[in-house]
Amino acid sequence: MSRTAISRLVAAVLTVALTAAAAVTTAGPAAAVANGEVVPEGHYRFSVKLTMTGIPTADGGRRNSACSGALIAAQWIVTAGHCFRDVDGVRVDRPVADLTTATVGRADLTGDNGEVATVVTVHQSPTNDLALAKLDQPVVGIMPVRLSRRAPQIGDVLRITGYGADNSVDPTPSTVLRTGQVQVTEVADATVGVTGYQPRPDTSACPYDSGAPYFVEPPRHHGRHHGGPWLVAVESFGPGCPHTGVETTSRVDTIADWIDGVIRN
Repeated sequence: MSRTAISRLVAAVLTVALTAAAAVTTAGPAAAVANGEVVPEGHYRFSVKLTMTGIPTADGGRRNSACSGALIAAQWIVTAGHCFRDVDGVRVDRPVADLTTATVGRADLTGDNGEVATVVTVHQSPTNDLALAKLDQPVVGIMPVRLSRRAPQIGDVLRITGYGADNSVDPTPSTVLRTGQVQVTEVADATVGVTGYQPRPDTSACPYDSGAPYFVEPPRHHGRHHGGPWLVAVESFGPGCPHTGVETTSRVDTIADWIDGVIRN
């Protein structure tokens, strides 16, 4: 589902504070973090590539698409709600493609690191463009990212990882995980607005980065991070990439209890 197409749909149908819906129509796939950096194998292993094959279209046909996400429990991932929507663009509590697979812990998709599982169940957030997807089997040997329960603050620096494209012109999902840093510029009840920070001011999400995790990393000690990271939000929608404008993401802290409840049941 093209992040560019979704963005437009969201803007039109969802000027609601639920940027979540916007993500549902996410402005097309998010281009593997435009003007970001390639992630070395073995880093940010909780990052997820979602591959959807055989999504029904309004004319009775089928199309393929992709999203990004993050592992938050052995058998659960988080992504954008709009990654699961029917032919009318409505987010639904089920996989919409004939087959939806999650590749976890593989920075270079041409390799064989990590694990691949099938999405079997979907739960849409009640407040924003975020969805939880259950896998058919637990992911072993990969540490899930933890949920932040702290409200984000303007000025916070977050890191994004995604498998999207690198621009909005005829975007194609990336075969490698890319990353960059952004800074929080807006905080709303259900969403967080961010802008590019490092390595460039126009480092930004692109098509197929929908659902990509934005997380905070703890300070480094002796060259290594300790005590984190913590998931703050997931990619929803934004301008054509790369860009220096505001990207809208869906907050995690405000629905952390709901997420815990879904995973426990």
